[in-house]
Amino acid sequence: MPTRRHRIFRGVWWSVNALLLLTLLALVYSGGWEFSVRRYLDGFSDAIVPDSEPSERQAEAILDWMRKGPPRMLAANPSALPGRDPQTTLNYRQLLSVCGTATNAFLNLARSNGLSVRRLLLLSPDRKAKHVVAEVLIDGRWVVADPAYRILLRDAKGHLLTREELRNPAVLAEATSAVPNYPKEYSYEMVAQVRLARLPMQGFHLRWILDKTAPGWEESVDWTLLLERESFFALCASVFAFVVFLLLRIILGWYADHRLKIPRFHLRSQVIRAGTTFSGAPEIK
Repeated sequence: MPTRRHRIFRGVWWSVNALLLLTLLALVYSGGWEFSVRRYLDGFSDAIVPDSEPSERQAEAILDWMRKGPPRMLAANPSALPGRDPQTTLNYRQLLSVCGTATNAFLNLARSNGLSVRRLLLLSPDRKAKHVVAEVLIDGRWVVADPAYRILLRDAKGHLLTREELRNPAVLAEATSAVPNYPKEYSYEMVAQVRLARLPMQGFHLRWILDKTAPGWEESVDWTLLLERESFFALCASVFAFVVFLLLRIILGWYADHRLKIPRFHLRSQVIRAGTTFSGAPEIK
């Protein structure tokens, strides 16, 4: 029986080590991917407006670039384009015309310029997303930008508006009066930052559970990068998987040393022994 148990343990041990190595490789790859995306966005955003400008000016400049920028490429099949890849959303005209990917492009550029931004979903009564906009932190207030229509929402006096103020239909009508054919159904009575309804079984009632157990969970964590940038999601997933398998390896190592009492390969001791061998002075007989 102990021999069979040892064989099972060794199979699990080497499987965990193999998976740990794979997650380490994934971590290195995703880290390089995220670094290259950030470098690209930093250069792109610096060419639009320097980050030394006031926050409002930076947001306006990004929206102006989206409105009047250079000609963008057209894709034969825009539905096949990766909508969460910043390098794609910034360079294809079709993606900059759709509210979700236009907001994605705005958020990535604004964040690269050092602005605090987050996405905001406008929901229908059945909690389906009908429009996507962005919120920008300007002078201590989260004001609304609509990247699909290239505007910061303001009242008649030029006052930047928050989502709470836009819940008033009269204020919303005033803010969008200068935008041709702005849909009246894009209202702010029901909003969210994370759309859990896309999960199977109506999101497993996660929203109700989270609202009850952790009020304000949507705003206490910055979900924007995780949900809107593939490279950052891959990096976070790789870090999580690496930590899980590392902890599992530590637990299995303790179990082997203290319960099964079987020998195993100790990487740290082998590295220390090798270092001692190469760095120690040779004995002279």
